[in-house]
Amino acid sequence: MKSNKLCTLVLLLQLAGLSHAGAAGYPGPSGSTGHALSKASSQIGSNAAAPGLDLAHYDPQVRVQDDLFRAVNGGWLKTAQIPASKGSHGSFEILRDQSDAHVRAIVEKLAAQPQQAGSNEQKIGDFYAGFMDTDAIDQAGLKTLRPLLDEIAAIQDRQQLAAWLGRSQGVLNLPLNLIVAPDAKEPLLNRVRAYQGGLGLPERDYFVNRDDKRMAKARADYLHYLSTLARLTGEAKPAEAARRVLALEQKIAELHWDAVANRDVQKTYNPMTPAELAAQAPGFDWAGFFAGAQLSKIDKLSVTQPSAAIGIAKLFETAPLADWKLYAKLHTGNAYAAVLPKAFRDASFAFHGKAMTGTKTPLPRWQQGTGEVNEALGEAVGKIYVAEHFTPAHKARMQELVANLMAAFGESIQGLSWMSPATQKAAQEKLSKYMVKIGYPDKWRDYSALQVRAGDALGNRQRASHFAWAREVAKAGQPVDRSEWGMTPQTVNAYYDETVNEIVFPAAILQPPFFDMNADDAVNYGAIGAVIGHEISHGFDDQGAQYDGDGMLRNWWTEADAKAFSMLGERLAAQFDGYQALPGKRVNGKLTLGENIADLSGLQIAYKAYQRSLGGKPAPVQAGYSGEQRFFLGFGQIWREKAREQQMLRQLTADPHSPGEFRANGGVVNHDAFHQAFGTKPGDKLFKATEERIRFW
Repeated sequence: MKSNKLCTLVLLLQLAGLSHAGAAGYPGPSGSTGHALSKASSQIGSNAAAPGLDLAHYDPQVRVQDDLFRAVNGGWLKTAQIPASKGSHGSFEILRDQSDAHVRAIVEKLAAQPQQAGSNEQKIGDFYAGFMDTDAIDQAGLKTLRPLLDEIAAIQDRQQLAAWLGRSQGVLNLPLNLIVAPDAKEPLLNRVRAYQGGLGLPERDYFVNRDDKRMAKARADYLHYLSTLARLTGEAKPAEAARRVLALEQKIAELHWDAVANRDVQKTYNPMTPAELAAQAPGFDWAGFFAGAQLSKIDKLSVTQPSAAIGIAKLFETAPLADWKLYAKLHTGNAYAAVLPKAFRDASFAFHGKAMTGTKTPLPRWQQGTGEVNEALGEAVGKIYVAEHFTPAHKARMQELVANLMAAFGESIQGLSWMSPATQKAAQEKLSKYMVKIGYPDKWRDYSALQVRAGDALGNRQRASHFAWAREVAKAGQPVDRSEWGMTPQTVNAYYDETVNEIVFPAAILQPPFFDMNADDAVNYGAIGAVIGHEISHGFDDQGAQYDGDGMLRNWWTEADAKAFSMLGERLAAQFDGYQALPGKRVNGKLTLGENIADLSGLQIAYKAYQRSLGGKPAPVQAGYSGEQRFFLGFGQIWREKAREQQMLRQLTADPHSPGEFRANGGVVNHDAFHQAFGTKPGDKLFKATEERIRFW
């Protein structure tokens, strides 16, 4: 619901652009795939007359039958201001700020006093303190960056370039990136995947779309940023250097698969040996590249976008070496901008913040710092976070909700009219093998090999990246550790991972408005129940449904059932294609199809689970709303958000999640119970004839 993990790791890293791997703002584990609930979450107040419902921020002038999103969020939309440091604001962002504040209290306490040398507490405190000491960073100038720039300057040929690209895995977002993750056809074994990357703008469309003036402006802003980086890193002709790098990235972008193609799990699974890759993509020193990445002994890998890999390999051979060195230099300067002198930080914000998301001021330094520590030592921080902010009662209640949702999903499968008994049986088998993780890992990550030094902000980030990469390398060719988590407990998100068939709910999302211990079941099932149902449903969306219960990519559908399912997907894609979020810019129904299926299916299953929880008894009326109505009102509240134009453009172009208003309204129009609960009729804007409603699970 991810930075899948946004939707997949590939997309997540593309969204990160030039930012260092796993940059704050795009939480996601290196080497994982899956489907996450969203980009980022909110504590919105409840009302004593209807616990869990934020009635004070409803808009009484808007009828639910016309617009659920604005009926329950309209009052908030009229008065709420997007914080100057944010590109968007709403339920996810507010709750994420709360989680960051909790983490801040933890890390500042550890940084304020000496800790035992080598302990996680010492590493957390020193990492945060070093990042926060901008005076020391400014005084150091380019001293800390110089060794990295000298390493690039020393590259004399393309073999050395390939080795440098290998050594930079896990540190920079490069034209060719590697991760280690379960093999789609051998899901019990970790293998290497290679995928496209290396763009400083969010997605290839920003380079290849010549008709959208907003994207043209983004390219101009990026060129200016590259020129600034070139000047700050000592280039004599910064404008020329910037033009050469942008031209190189333009060629890379033209080779990239688009965001829709990258969703296709069949087309993106292309196993081969390193020798076969070298034969198919000549012109690049693959052996030196893998050796630099400490992966020279791998026997097989999957190349996510083969044609892009072939083209990029050719580009490494034909583009001037001097241009590649400029590219490496400027991308390195960008990646470490947050721990470089003020001129770098200001330039980074002017592009990544102001130009790309419309923010007015940088994110507070302390909040950038919590993101840095979460990235480097996330589970060490998470262990403390859980002890302070997550109770056994929360976990027990979630376990109860999940069990009820799983049972409701199973019952729903049995009642499907469009699916044959053979496919229903296979679907039930997959559902029975789901692994559920709630709150926090049973086994915490070991950070003993990570060195953190007081007062060394850039060095700490670099060592953290190398530590994380070494951990990935050690997994290559080894059995998958099913106890591993892809998000930290303090992450406001949730995800499904198809290769291990698991749903995961970190502790930080289990708070209002998603989960309220004081709210009645109707609101909780409409909110966190829909979230749970969303993640369960990802195993049965257009891509997740191609994996079986063991996480293996294989067809378990009859031909007729697969066709019927595909036709439902086409109808839902067409529905979302009709939503316009910006002038001249609509939702991409194919890009967002998996998330939209999960939203719709999750809502349907959550409602069935809610009805199941009543045990045949009617729900009490609260604040004039029936239980059925409160269920949908609770659902509508979780999608509360507003976004700046630049941020919305970025989302519509590269994010597999639809904007919040369409997630709220786009699901309920297909839900029979919504129409029954609110008595919709022809003429209501959300009315949809029974025979036109789309029903998956």
